[in-house]
Amino acid sequence: MKIHYKGKFNGDTDTLIFREHKKNAVKFKEFDNPKKLGIVMNIVGLIMAVPLFIILFLRGGKISLIGLLLSLISLIPHEFLHAICFKEDAYIYTNLKDGMLFVVGPETMTKGRFIFMSLLPNIVFAFIPFTVFLIFPKLTVLGTFGAISLISGVGDYYNVVNALRQMPRGARTYLYGFNSYWYKPENESDI
Repeated sequence: MKIHYKGKFNGDTDTLIFREHKKNAVKFKEFDNPKKLGIVMNIVGLIMAVPLFIILFLRGGKISLIGLLLSLISLIPHEFLHAICFKEDAYIYTNLKDGMLFVVGPETMTKGRFIFMSLLPNIVFAFIPFTVFLIFPKLTVLGTFGAISLISGVGDYYNVVNALRQMPRGARTYLYGFNSYWYKPENESDI
C-alpha cells in the first residue's frame, strides 16, 4: 500500500482515481455534487456542535484554544488514518474552499472494512478524547479537541449510514469518482 497526495480537488469528478465498474454494481443513494455534499455536511456539523458544546460548557466550563488548534492540525492525520485502511494505493485530495479533505482508493472492500475505514480516525481523534474528557472534565483540551473532531467527521458518519442502510449481507463496496458503489460478488474473481 502506498499513499499518494493528489492535491487540490477542483470539483471535476473525472479527475479522481477510479476502477472499472463491477458487474451489477449499484450506486449508493448519496449526493452526486461535491459542493452540495460539503454544504449539507457543514450544516449537519453545525447542528451537531450545539449539544457537544453544551456538554463541553457544562462539564468543563470553557473551550480550549490548544484543543481547537489540535483539531485543525489533526485534519491531515485524519485522512492518513483512512488511507492506511486500504490494502492497495490510496489517494488524498483536498478542497479547503468547500471544507473537504478526502481519500479515494480504487480497491473493493467488505462492508465491515469500509465502516472501520470510515470510523477509525473518528475513534482515535474524536470518540476517545471526548470520552476521556467526560471522565476527567478538567481536560478541556481533550474535550475541545474531541468535540470539534466529532463534528469534522460528519462526512464519515454519512458513509457509514449509507453502507449500513444500503449494502446487503456479503456485498462489497468500492469508490468510483465521488460516489460509492456496492455489488454482490458471484465468485472469488469478483472480489
